[in-house]
Amino acid sequence: MNEQILLEVKGVSKNFPGVRALDNVTFNLKKGTVHALCGENGAGKSTLMHVLMGVYRKDEGDIFLKGQPVNFASPRQALQHGIAIVEQELSPIPDMTIAENLFLGREPVRQKVFVKYSELNKRATRILQELNVNLDPTRKMRTLSLAETQLVEIAKALSYHSDVIIMDEPTSAIGDKEVEQLFAVITRLKRQGKGIIYVSHRLEEIFTIADEVTVLRDGKYIATKATQAIDRSQLISLMIGRKMEEEFVKDNIPTDEALLVVKDFTKAGQFRNIHLTLRKGEVLGIFGLMGSGRSEFLHTLFGVSQPDQGQIFLENTSIRIARPSDAIKHGIAYVTEDRKETGLVLTSSVKENISLTCLKRLSNLVFINGKQEQRDVMQMVEMFRVKTPSLQQLVVNLSGGNQQKVVLGKWLLTRPKILLFDEPTRGIDVGAKREIYNFISDYTNRGSAVIMVSSELPEIIGMSDRILVFRRGELAGEMKREEATQEKIMHLAV
Repeated sequence: MNEQILLEVKGVSKNFPGVRALDNVTFNLKKGTVHALCGENGAGKSTLMHVLMGVYRKDEGDIFLKGQPVNFASPRQALQHGIAIVEQELSPIPDMTIAENLFLGREPVRQKVFVKYSELNKRATRILQELNVNLDPTRKMRTLSLAETQLVEIAKALSYHSDVIIMDEPTSAIGDKEVEQLFAVITRLKRQGKGIIYVSHRLEEIFTIADEVTVLRDGKYIATKATQAIDRSQLISLMIGRKMEEEFVKDNIPTDEALLVVKDFTKAGQFRNIHLTLRKGEVLGIFGLMGSGRSEFLHTLFGVSQPDQGQIFLENTSIRIARPSDAIKHGIAYVTEDRKETGLVLTSSVKENISLTCLKRLSNLVFINGKQEQRDVMQMVEMFRVKTPSLQQLVVNLSGGNQQKVVLGKWLLTRPKILLFDEPTRGIDVGAKREIYNFISDYTNRGSAVIMVSSELPEIIGMSDRILVFRRGELAGEMKREEATQEKIMHLAV
């Protein structure tokens, strides 16, 4: 056994009824390295993480931790042996302090009853200092930012003296500055000899932080490569099983005819004096760092909140949008940044979610026309190739990419002229991304238009006809697609 190998997975398989979720998967994690796991949704990444953490028991193969065979029956066993996970969906207890969250169920006590808070806070401070994280352990979790909460979760993993830390989409909801802080923590962990399994759809991050990358496809092991020995297009080809076509689909030319004009849009503390023109057939990209006002601008444009001043003109006619129903009436739809919180009803079916925005059209105020609803929903499911066993399937059971397609179907049923997109491809795989890019291209080819907020610079440059850059609530600059570079955009954004 190579002493540098912390964790070794050899020929691991996992079956569910009718599905072979993992098929002979092999990889190893070395001390002091970051090993990325890549693959489209459904490739087996989550199943493999659950097997490593003892949520599922493997059916075949072997797992070795520091040379010793292991087969954990529960996450608790995995933690006791030094494997911890930082989940994508963070779940702290908001009314407890940082220290209480870090050592929940493991608090130092006297007389087996009373928590020794002084000792608890000292332990918490010690573990936070190991990561160079400057947080008061007595702060309530509800007062922390998302990025700070994530750092506390990493500290919690370390508090179990973990040698192997699994990070599942750790940057999916944090800004660029917070990503830098996270990467600094990961670098520190590497120096301590820890091994990190890093799962992300953001390929640029993998090339920045990972030493090696293992690709899974349809539950099968495909390849392991040093990140220095592979480029982005080669990695995508391994993930999707074919040579990658041009990643971004952009073949239409917008007209000079203005569809939407926004003048002097201002909301105190969020954005001010925003002017823009959206042309028919155009994708207008908006880039800005966290706190730049980009998402708040879309919220206000859709009527979720009200501006302090400003005018909106739709096809040369002044309109007022006081609430989302006004925006929908004027043919404006909004695909939100957080599909799980504000875009979907997770406990409802695919059919119920897609038809939600047009129940008035489908009903006679008393009864819903079930046949028409079925036809309309099926049309959207087929158009977006939503992978679902039936229209009655609960949306919570779909992959991220298919959930996003349900959101798109829901809004397309309103027959909008304008789509507002906030992070349209966040947390979805490269195959689903391409399908959404195809849709945007087809949609704008028909004369409709898109305003797209994205924090992924390649996406903004690849899909936009023009790009607006927000900085601290103001419009810092504008450029055409052909003159845009990542460096120019970032120079305006910071």
